[in-house]
Amino acid sequence: MLAHITIQNFAIVKALELDFHKGMTTITGETGAGKSIAIDALGLCLGDRSDPSMVRPGEEKAEIVALFNLQNNPAARRWLEDNELVDGDECILRRIITKEGRSRAFINGSPVPASQQKSLGQHLINIHGQHAHQLLMRNDYQLTLLDQYSGHQNLLHTMRQRYQAWRAARNELKQLEKNKDAFEAQKQLLEYQVNELNELALGENEYPELEEEHRRLSNCGDIAICSQSVLQALTEDDNNNAMSLLQFAQHKLAELAAMDSRFSELTQMLDEAYIQVQETTHEISSYMDRLDMDPSRLSYLDERMATILRLSRKHQVAPDALFAAHQALVAELETFTSSDEKVEQLSADVDAKYQSCLLAAEKLSKSRKRYAKELDKLISSSMHELSMEHGKFHIALESSPDNNLSPLGVDSIELLVSTNPGQPMQALGKVASGGELSRISLAIQVITAQKVDTPSLIFDEVDVGISGPTAAIVGRLLRKLGESTQVMCVTHLPQVAGCGHQQMFVTKTSNKGNTTTSMVPLDVSSRVQELARLLGGSEITEHTLANARELLIAA
Repeated sequence: MLAHITIQNFAIVKALELDFHKGMTTITGETGAGKSIAIDALGLCLGDRSDPSMVRPGEEKAEIVALFNLQNNPAARRWLEDNELVDGDECILRRIITKEGRSRAFINGSPVPASQQKSLGQHLINIHGQHAHQLLMRNDYQLTLLDQYSGHQNLLHTMRQRYQAWRAARNELKQLEKNKDAFEAQKQLLEYQVNELNELALGENEYPELEEEHRRLSNCGDIAICSQSVLQALTEDDNNNAMSLLQFAQHKLAELAAMDSRFSELTQMLDEAYIQVQETTHEISSYMDRLDMDPSRLSYLDERMATILRLSRKHQVAPDALFAAHQALVAELETFTSSDEKVEQLSADVDAKYQSCLLAAEKLSKSRKRYAKELDKLISSSMHELSMEHGKFHIALESSPDNNLSPLGVDSIELLVSTNPGQPMQALGKVASGGELSRISLAIQVITAQKVDTPSLIFDEVDVGISGPTAAIVGRLLRKLGESTQVMCVTHLPQVAGCGHQQMFVTKTSNKGNTTTSMVPLDVSSRVQELARLLGGSEITEHTLANARELLIAA
């Protein structure tokens, strides 16, 4: 609950410190005194948008500090733990606004974005403004009220997750289908290129081998002549050949080795040279025997190499890189084939996610209809208490999966009411007068507030348009709510103000061109005086004082 608030240089507040207590606290004061200033300041600590005009004229900055007790607020403690901002059983929110418009936010002394204050604030206080009855005309607000009362946050979370998953899958499918024509054209080009290279059927290292063979066949005559010259030099020249010379040298070395053993190693080396020459001669002879000057083979090589060169130029790669380019195109084509399969899979996935959405929406609808019936009875009963004896209230829900699917499900909502006997149920805005609308709005807010987890509720002049006996009933409703929840109520009605467990008075003073608002807690005697003022205006009589005492006693 809210335990303490400190306000400095905010609007027309110079300095203000307030302690708050359990139960119902009423806030009263003259019109224009600034009864809602404390609530506006508190709103900043809860993440509301800041404005330089909020800084008191002549001051450098405004500062608001709010202290909350978390002993009975596990949701807020859990949020602080999740964000590593927990600090015992208390939470301090602080907001600073400079006259230049800069804003700084703090939670338990740690600087945070205002959005984090707003996120935490949902677990600390629920503010019901004086224009809530106008919001009641909006269908989205009506649905929010029903969901708050229903308390099915898990169903809403599931619905939102499944809807987002379905939308993401559907958008991906749309993008794939949108690019389908371009993909198809590219796929056809790839198929043509791959088929062309498939017909070529180039091996991985074929081109270098073709080059080698082509070079050999092209130079076949020169190879034969050179080979024959080598053979002649080695063995076939009768007058002077390498083999004969080596044999002669071997013979002479053998004679030398007989005379000096140091020539023995040279003899062995020359023997090895002789063997190498023999093997060389044999290899060249064998090669010449296999040498085939085949013009048809050479023609085939010319044609195939020309084809490879043409395709390599077409694909802008070197001839020996054409095989790798072919494999890359095959792999790319496979991705297009898998893309077709992906479209089919994604289409099935979209359908599955859509059905999952509908299943979540159906569960959400059932929960809403169940709690809508409960609210119908409670609000109708509350309308009777609020001087609408013949009032009837009904929440009309219609499910339309084909036209109304959203993160909130498939339900459209309309609040129907009948305030007079024989009057048919019609839309709330068409039937209820301003006063009736205020009373119905208040009944809805009080009833739904009992189901909200936040331990503190603020009602900012929600009793506008209500007076007389109805005001007394409103006061009793809020006081009853205050027995289980901290309730703060800004009001101008003495019947409501008298029902508070405690009361604060707001006053505005002007001195030397400066205006200051202050708020002070009232003791019993001061409360009687203030209630008498609300009852009788500026002139307080014994009669109004007696009526004020009766209000406090009745409360």
